[in-house]
Amino acid sequence: MSQEVLDKNGKAVAVGVRVRVLSIPPLGSEMEEFEVVQVNSMLGEKFEVYEVDPYGRAWVEKWWNDGPSSSTSHSLALEIGDMERVDA
Repeated sequence: MSQEVLDKNGKAVAVGVRVRVLSIPPLGSEMEEFEVVQVNSMLGEKFEVYEVDPYGRAWVEKWWNDGPSSSTSHSLALEIGDMERVDA
C-alpha cells in the first residue's frame, strides 16, 4: 500500500494522484543554468505523483526532448506547501 501525504489544502496525495507544483524546493548549486531553467519551468504545471518517500515528500518528474535520440528529465520532491492536488 502506498504512503499518503497531504497537500497545502489538507487533501490526500498518494502515488497516481495529480498535483500542481506551487513552489520549487531549493536547487543544488551544482546544477547547470539550463537545468535550473528546466526545473523552474515545472512551476504551475500538473504532474502525476510517481512516489511518496519515507520523509513524506511526493515525487514528480518531467521529461524534455533534446533531439532525435536524446532526452533529459528532472524530478522534484515536493513538501506539503509545494503542491496542491488537482482532481481533473
